[in-house]
Amino acid sequence: MSPAPPIEVRVTRYFETAPERVFDAWLVPRTLGQWMFGPRVREENVVRLDVDPRVGGSFSLKVERNGEIIDHVGRYLEIERPHRLVFTWAVKGQSDDEPSQVRIDIAASSSGCVLTLVHSMDAKWAEYAQRTQDGWNTMLDALAGLF
Repeated sequence: MSPAPPIEVRVTRYFETAPERVFDAWLVPRTLGQWMFGPRVREENVVRLDVDPRVGGSFSLKVERNGEIIDHVGRYLEIERPHRLVFTWAVKGQSDDEPSQVRIDIAASSSGCVLTLVHSMDAKWAEYAQRTQDGWNTMLDALAGLF
């Protein structure tokens, strides 16, 4: 029996700003703390955001949520500013042995840009697909708020 195909969560968002600004918001810790994590996004506090933005570089994005430290970790696979960013995504101690993959494509439009995010994960995480989509939508709404 062949393994089940990966689950793909897809989110598309328009931004009224240049592709470079949206792209860079994914790689600058101070900016990440304004839209991806922290009290502006959900009930949590940012503990530490470490980013090494180069192909092969890694990140560790630690937050405290409900008294628990959650460390989102990954490795950058592709960085093509300002059009494409691909990285692995996992929660340390839960899914870091089999990380999922996030691909972000950013296309310029007449008055801004369009970001398409595709989060591919093992089929065993299928029950988390809607929660994952909701989470990315919440974060991208907060990112749009920066511009």
